[in-house]
This record gives sequence, C-alpha cells and structure tokens, in this order.
Amino acid sequence: MFKKTVLLSASLFFLCSCSLGQPERLKISLTTWIGYTPIFYAKEKGWLEPLNIKIVSVSSLSENMYLYQAGNSDAYAGTQYEYELLVRNDPSLMPIMMLDRSNGGDVIMGNRSIEQLKNSEETLDAYLEMDSINIVLMQDFIRKYALENKTINYINKDQAYISTLEVKDMKRETLIATYTPYNCDLKRHGFKELASTNESLDLLVVDALFATEEVFNTHHKQFLGLKKLVNDALLVLKNDPDAFYMTVKPHMLGMDKEAFFNSLNDIVWINNEISVELRERMEEMGFPIRDLI
Repeated sequence: MFKKTVLLSASLFFLCSCSLGQPERLKISLTTWIGYTPIFYAKEKGWLEPLNIKIVSVSSLSENMYLYQAGNSDAYAGTQYEYELLVRNDPSLMPIMMLDRSNGGDVIMGNRSIEQLKNSEETLDAYLEMDSINIVLMQDFIRKYALENKTINYINKDQAYISTLEVKDMKRETLIATYTPYNCDLKRHGFKELASTNESLDLLVVDALFATEEVFNTHHKQFLGLKKLVNDALLVLKNDPDAFYMTVKPHMLGMDKEAFFNSLNDIVWINNEISVELRERMEEMGFPIRDLI
C-alpha cells in the first residue's frame, strides 16, 4: 500500500509538471555523500526527468565547487564551507533547501592514538581536501587536542585517492579528514577514528542545496518539485530501506548494505525540521536560513 501511495503521488506530480510544458534544464552537481542519496534515489527512479533536472556526480567537494564556479552546474549540494567561499564573489548565493547535518559522518582518522600524537615530536602528515570542509575539521581537531606546536605537512588529495591509503604504507604519523562512505575503506585499511562531528555542535557540518537568487527564481517550481521528491525518497528509506539501498547502490562506491545502514547513523536529516539549538548555531556562524524552501 505504501509503495502504491508514493508511486501515485509521484505520478500525479509528473502529470501536472508535464501539462505545464517542459521547464528549462536545471543542472545540479553533488558528491557521493550519503546525505545526498535521496536525490540519487529520485534520479534512479526517473523522477527527475519530468522536472528536466540533470544530476552531475563528482568525486570530491573541491571538484564540485570548481564545477559550479565554472558555470557547469546551476546549483550544487555542499557544506557551509563552500558557501562561505562562494558567497564572497556572489552575495546572492543562498541555501535553498537543507538536507542533513553530519552526526559522525565527517571524521578525523589516524594511524596513532591522540595520546601518541600529543607525546610525539615527529612531523605529522595530514591528508585532506584543502578547499573543502575538511580543512575546518582538521583545524578544529588540531586546536581541540592542542597539536598546534607540531610540524604538520598538509597533503591536498581528493577523497577517491585518500581512501586508497593503507596504514602499512604510512612512513610517518598520519591524520586524515574524510567522510562517509570513504571512511569505510580507510577503516578496512587499518586507520582508526579519532574524532567526529557526533560529539557536539561545536564541530558542525551541514549540507544544503545552494543556488543564486536568480537561479532560484528561474527554477522555483523545479526546486519545489525536488523538495517534494526528496521527502518522498526519504519516506521510501523509512518504510522500505532495502529497496532504497538497492536503488542508490550504484552511487555508493561499493558500500555494502550493512555499511550503508551503519552510515545512515552518521547523519541527521534536517530537510523538514531544524532544532532550535541547530538553528541558533547556524545563525551564530552566519549561515542564512530565512529563505529555505
């Protein structure tokens, strides 16, 4: 009965959309972050076609930002870090739809314990995507555990490369800033989780869909439609998680079902409701939420 209801809802929406004529193409870029899987689900089910929305998938946060800057996407899914950089050049950029809050999905991993790092005088290798939220997490970790006096060698690599690293190949103490699902490979390769965003809102990472005011106005109905489809996809995830997983599996970098469901514990969906505490924290860091769909 549930499946029939969702399909009927989607079908009625598509029929209404088609009757109004095909809208202008809307290109949205995003990475394989688990918090974006409702959009991937909608894509795989063909729900985005009547809305004329095209999804462009990339492997790294920085690549996604550069793709958007080059004009190869109209909107992008990302974190507050990319927003803070891009809004400097275009003040009309704004978050239009919240997706999730990291609840352990962004992590610092390493080949030594925190105590070993504190007591060592060795140079430390830090792997991360420099032009991404990774740098914020790494800097917060270094401050929190008083590692500022260490000599740190920052190594800028994308997550596809970082996920291939193995503890046995590391010649020095190593820290890694990463996120789900890449942390699963790193865990298999011997790295241990040292800290994550699940500890408090002090280490905050939120994901949203961003666009300029002009793009939002031009594609307003498509964004409204996408919002509805994200909600429909999350309803499927709640009621038929196995079917949801099988649909988005091609985008999950080989993540098996158990790892996928464990990773869902690393995020909190905030597409429909934002807690008072989170709202206050986002306002505190200058993240606008007044125009959200």
